Amino acid sequence: MTNRTRTDALMLAGFCAFLFLYGLGQFGLIGADEPRYAQVAREMLERHDWITPVLGGQPWLEKPPLYYWQAMIAYSIFGVRDWAARLPSAFNATLLVLAIYIFLRRFRPGFELAGFALDGALIAASSAGVIGYARAASMDMALAAAFTIGMLGWWAWRDTGMKVYLAVFYGFIALGMLAKGPVAPFLAAIVIVAYAAAVREFRLILKTLWLPGILLFCAIALPWYFAVQMRNPDFFHAFIIEHNLDRFSTNLYHHPEPFWYYLPVTALALLPWTVFVTAALVQEVRSWWARKSDNASGRSLENQFGIFACCWLILPVIFFSISQSKLPGYILPALPAGGLLLAEYLRQGLIERKAASPAKGLVVLHALLAAAPIVPALLIAYPVTQHRLPGGWPMLVALAIAFALCAAIALTLVRATGLRMLRFITLVPIVLSVGATLKLGSVPIDQTLSARPVAQEIASIETQPLPLAVYHVRRELEYGLTFYRNQLTVNYDWGSGGVPQQAHLLVAPQDSQMEVAKFLAGRRVSYLGHYAAQRLDYFWVAAAGTASAH
Repeated sequence: MTNRTRTDALMLAGFCAFLFLYGLGQFGLIGADEPRYAQVAREMLERHDWITPVLGGQPWLEKPPLYYWQAMIAYSIFGVRDWAARLPSAFNATLLVLAIYIFLRRFRPGFELAGFALDGALIAASSAGVIGYARAASMDMALAAAFTIGMLGWWAWRDTGMKVYLAVFYGFIALGMLAKGPVAPFLAAIVIVAYAAAVREFRLILKTLWLPGILLFCAIALPWYFAVQMRNPDFFHAFIIEHNLDRFSTNLYHHPEPFWYYLPVTALALLPWTVFVTAALVQEVRSWWARKSDNASGRSLENQFGIFACCWLILPVIFFSISQSKLPGYILPALPAGGLLLAEYLRQGLIERKAASPAKGLVVLHALLAAAPIVPALLIAYPVTQHRLPGGWPMLVALAIAFALCAAIALTLVRATGLRMLRFITLVPIVLSVGATLKLGSVPIDQTLSARPVAQEIASIETQPLPLAVYHVRRELEYGLTFYRNQLTVNYDWGSGGVPQQAHLLVAPQDSQMEVAKFLAGRRVSYLGHYAAQRLDYFWVAAAGTASAH
């Protein structure tokens, strides 16, 4: 192992550990998906069932099993904890970053000598979207990692002609199908077709359809689909029809957004690299269009990788923009292409064109966007707890720190060696922003957005374990309580069928005691306490038939 390889390994290990693992359990599971997915994995583990996802004892067939399998393994090793539920995403993000580094060193000329492989890997690792989803218990990072490794395998085959890399492509796209469904092979297909069309080599499409690879894909991806269908006859309709086709073509799950939604989402997800990724994209598209207009036969294979990365970045964004149901995590598989494209841009700028400093306009925009996240990171407690940003000294201090960082970035990049310093100087505000968010935001996020402290407070006031119900609360709290108490949380909002007949605890909005008493039609209700951070009250509800008392 060379000194550079040793240094790169330490850098990658340090940044992946900090960006993806540090403080993973400092605040509890948030949102509806994190506790729901974590609980499905726990119930599968308790049932020793690796086939049917289960929630509340009932089949829950919305998602494939790869995340659940990884979480089950993490639970088996570390116990059922919220941070263990997030470990699969952190592991997958680390795998993605290492794959990019190894690929760039092995298959991109000059990258192993000038450190551009480390640039590409750290750019991908430090993108806001990758950091965020690497720290979340969800399927998105599993899909992004599998898709990225698969596409890198395809290019390695394209570059070398060695079928082992085509097997890597099929194998990891199959894992992508186990991560989130048919979207993985479909995205791979449209990227490859678009690239083949861009370089006018349509035979690539037929050459990619390699029978042993297709058989490998089927051997990895299909056994679970057949097994779950045999155990659950409604799986095909629930998963393929409702959660894939209907989700794409209709607003069935109430996530409507405008067509242009993924333009700002992608720009934010690529922070702090958005400006230079955009510059790299524009440069590559202009170069391709000039060759096309001149009827040129195209560049050498060595220089076509930028076109491939453009297709990889653009096509998923277009595809999901057409969808009638939009969520930010959908475009995560496209983000690594931004890091790869920027690494190519840096290589061309420093080696081929000998340009050491970027244009001043790019420098200013990049400095502003790179420094900007430190402001919400330093002030995160205010919007989380008070739903507003502060004025006065807190805002002035945050803006002063952001201005100092912005000036330092700009002054560094306009120097003669500015482009070479891009990665180093940009990582500084990233590290500071992540550290500030965890240090200043963990407690308020935990107290106001997670069910963990609510579950802990309920446990402290109950004398014996009781069923738990909720009334008019956020579904995020309902799913969170289910995970942290490891029991089905009954919802009064389901109607009379949602009210347990036995004695139970109830969580309801603040000052709702009279409303609850009327809803329970004479059952005894006793006020137990209040959780101010989320404006909740706790009640003990007697078994049906008990006289009313308050």
